[in-house]
Amino acid sequence: MENNYFKHLQKINFEGKESDHPLAYKFYNPDQLVMGKTMREHFKFAMAYWHSMNDNGADPFGRITNLYPWNQEKDVLQQAKNRADAAFEFLQKMGFDYFCFHDIDLIAEGATLAETEKRVGQIIAYIKEKQQETGIKVLWGTANCFSNPVYMNGAITNPDFRVASRAAAQIKIAFDASMELGAENYVFWGGREGYLSLLNTDMKRELDHLGVFFNKMVDYAKQQGFKGNFFVEPKPAEPTKHQYDFDSATVIGFLNQYGLQDDFKLNIEVNHATLAQHTFEHELQVAANAGMLGSIDANRGDNQNGWDTDQFSINIYETIEAMLVFLKSGGLQGGGINFDAKVRRNSTDLEDLFIAHIQGADTFARGLMAAEHILTNTAYTDMLKQRYQSYDSGNGSAFEKGELSIQDLYKIGVKQGEIPHTSGKQELYESILANSF
Repeated sequence: MENNYFKHLQKINFEGKESDHPLAYKFYNPDQLVMGKTMREHFKFAMAYWHSMNDNGADPFGRITNLYPWNQEKDVLQQAKNRADAAFEFLQKMGFDYFCFHDIDLIAEGATLAETEKRVGQIIAYIKEKQQETGIKVLWGTANCFSNPVYMNGAITNPDFRVASRAAAQIKIAFDASMELGAENYVFWGGREGYLSLLNTDMKRELDHLGVFFNKMVDYAKQQGFKGNFFVEPKPAEPTKHQYDFDSATVIGFLNQYGLQDDFKLNIEVNHATLAQHTFEHELQVAANAGMLGSIDANRGDNQNGWDTDQFSINIYETIEAMLVFLKSGGLQGGGINFDAKVRRNSTDLEDLFIAHIQGADTFARGLMAAEHILTNTAYTDMLKQRYQSYDSGNGSAFEKGELSIQDLYKIGVKQGEIPHTSGKQELYESILANSF
């Protein structure tokens, strides 16, 4: 019999900004049109299986605090089925259409890779039935090639081929499972793909191995008829000191170097951006500039903590700036917004999981509406265009088109008179942002 873990909680509905009900959307109205698309279409909100269904509150300094009832069954397969029951009940009550997963989020890892594959196959069959009943889809799947001790020196970039081949096998299993569930995308996050010290690392060889593997995965996906997207998720460090997918620019450079630029896009996480000493909107813009803005992992970090705290999004200013990039670049290419975030260690009521996701969805909805207002009802677009108007005609236009030589630029530069200061109007731009919601 299917479990009902949230029977005391009703489906989350949109009640508007005047509502004071903590279990209702104030800004996220799935059917509201924003620049020609519904919020549901813009966002494709997804639940992160690992945080929402598996996180137990433990941290490096404390034991388990979240004793989720669906994870208490001792039988491995039944526990996984209980977890799936909870996940689909939660998704239906939240009104979300998607979830994301690592292979061993769905069911506990076996003693061997063969046992893990068998277990994954069993739970995939159960989840597929639930998908058919509910219409809930997979935004993306991935493989956890970082938790098992065998990956302590890396997965595909491991100096030992035996480990690299095991990782490749595990990724194939996870990819096949993702395809079986109709995943719209597949993500690669190299949690252990990097190094602690260059003293014992042949960086070029390791990166070459990763490039070879990604190309082989492209070939395999085409053979299997995969119609979705491959994403790489940048992160600078933690758990390794330096990860090969440091930030958007680094990943794009890697993809171009190994001829993968037409087959991969980026999955940008907010907290990873800030750990790389960038802003979220910067990482989105870099990916968008390259035509690789694929998907978003939504969360936030803590300015006083130097690690990946994965808190739910509530930073409205950050989100508005991100949504400006989002709208100006035409949205995401195949992906959606996955709440890669977890409730705090001391948030132990089941309703806390709902409240957290509600605030995340409302923050992005509010940011999207504010960005739409800025683009359509303020002077912002004209101001930005005016700032670069000297490149729209004359010598500036010729320079953009590559029609001026260095000698031409020299003649123009030495002959022109005094150049007046032109204000960047930073405070005016900030004022427009601050008054947009």
